Amino acid sequence: MSIEVFNESGQGVNEESLIDVARYALGRMDVHPAAELSIHIVDLKTIEDLHVRWLDLPGPTDVMSFPMDELTPGSGRPDAADPGPSMLGDIVLCPEFAAGQAERSGHPLSHELVLLTVHGVLHLLGYDHVTAEEERQMFSLQNGLLADWYDDIDRRGVSFSAKPITPNAFPERSNER
Repeated sequence: MSIEVFNESGQGVNEESLIDVARYALGRMDVHPAAELSIHIVDLKTIEDLHVRWLDLPGPTDVMSFPMDELTPGSGRPDAADPGPSMLGDIVLCPEFAAGQAERSGHPLSHELVLLTVHGVLHLLGYDHVTAEEERQMFSLQNGLLADWYDDIDRRGVSFSAKPITPNAFPERSNER
C-alpha cells in the first residue's frame, strides 16, 4: 500500500500517524494492498477554495475526499477478482479548521486528524452520511476502526498520541464536533 503525504499547510503534523491509521483502515476494509492514496494537508484558504469549487459550499471545512478508481471494501479479499494496482484517491485535511473542532470536543488535534483521515478513507470507499441511516453506519464504522487502531498501536508499542476518553472523541453524528 502506497500512501504519500504532502504537507502544504505550514503546520507541523504527525504524518506517520496519518499514514498508519489510513493503512490500518484500508487493510481492515480489505482494500487491495497495491492501492495508492495521497493525503494533502492544506491551509484554510486552500480548503475553502476546494470546498466552493467542488461542492459549491461556502467556507472552509475539515476534510474532503476525491476518489479516483472504483475500489470498494472487500476488493482485497482472496476470492475477489484481482483489480491490480489502483489509485484510491486523495484526502485533503485542514489542521487549522480541525483544531477548532478538536478544542470544542476536548481532545487533541492529533486525534482529530486521525479521525478525519479515517473519515476520508471511508468516503473514498463510497460511504456517505447524507441520510440518518448512512450516517449511523459510517460513523459506527469510523469509530470502530479508530478505536481498534488505537488498540493496535498499543499492541505494537507504537507511540502516537494516547486514545482520548472525552465523550466527543468518537462522534456518532457529523454535527457533534
